[in-house]
Amino acid sequence: MIEALNHAFSLRGLFWISVSIVSYIAALWVNRLCKGHPAAHPIVTTALLVSLGLYLTHTSVTAYQHAASLLYWLLGPITVALALPIYRQWQKLKHYGWRLLISIAFGGVLAPIGAWLTLFVLDAPRAMQFTMLAKSITTPLAMETSAQIGGIPALAAVFVIVTGVVGAIMATSMFSLFNVTNRQAQGIALGTVAHAVGTAKAIQMGEDVAAMATLGLCVNGIFTAVALPIVFGLFI
Repeated sequence: MIEALNHAFSLRGLFWISVSIVSYIAALWVNRLCKGHPAAHPIVTTALLVSLGLYLTHTSVTAYQHAASLLYWLLGPITVALALPIYRQWQKLKHYGWRLLISIAFGGVLAPIGAWLTLFVLDAPRAMQFTMLAKSITTPLAMETSAQIGGIPALAAVFVIVTGVVGAIMATSMFSLFNVTNRQAQGIALGTVAHAVGTAKAIQMGEDVAAMATLGLCVNGIFTAVALPIVFGLFI
């Protein structure tokens, strides 16, 4: 924490944190302009704007990470804050019980295992394979979990963003193709597989869909963050 504050209050730190915040504010404006389209999600636009800043100033990603380390440190409190939506949806979680948990666990396992298998068949580096296993949970959890299992935290963030955007864009077509008309099932699918970006899409679909997406996001995130390090510790 002290090291993060030292970086934050340095001239370089203040500059890059300011760039990040201004980029996010601009990204919110772009998202509203695009009427909330998943491809214009604030996370995506912010990443593009910051990347452009790094390119124009010839700054390495490592230097940016050190300068803006306070933002990375804040991922911890953000992760803890996931307890809030769980509390708000606690009655729904109790009502559906084991059926809901099994559905989320099944989706949370099937999606990353399928992606990992593709990389395994293509003989991708092991670190990249391990990173892919955390692709369907929200960014703070994915980065921390991938670090614990020998993955690459920065790459985990990329996989998470791509997964969320693709999932949100394809969701409507997939629901139509497989005739998924139950709104609660749609919400669980979006939150479980496409995490925060999918939940943002669910909000546009209605409050009931958003509530189930929030549950899927939180339960799958916690389940994956706890289960992956344990499995790797026992078998790898």
